[in-house]
Amino acid sequence: MVIAVRINGNNINLVSPMLLTDLLSINGYDPERIAVELNGDIVPRKKYNDVIVRDSDSLEIVSFIGGG
Repeated sequence: MVIAVRINGNNINLVSPMLLTDLLSINGYDPERIAVELNGDIVPRKKYNDVIVRDSDSLEIVSFIGGG
């Protein structure tokens, strides 16, 4: 079963629903340096391992960049 999700405006196909932490890892995101919005709601970092990304979900992932 292929599911379609949207990440930062890009359509992505996944083999099946998956944990948000797995999706972030596969795509090279460091959970300590990002913020995630799922279907318009901010996902608290402590909930990343509880959230399952499903068909038609929309994610916005923002990376924090330090500077000085």
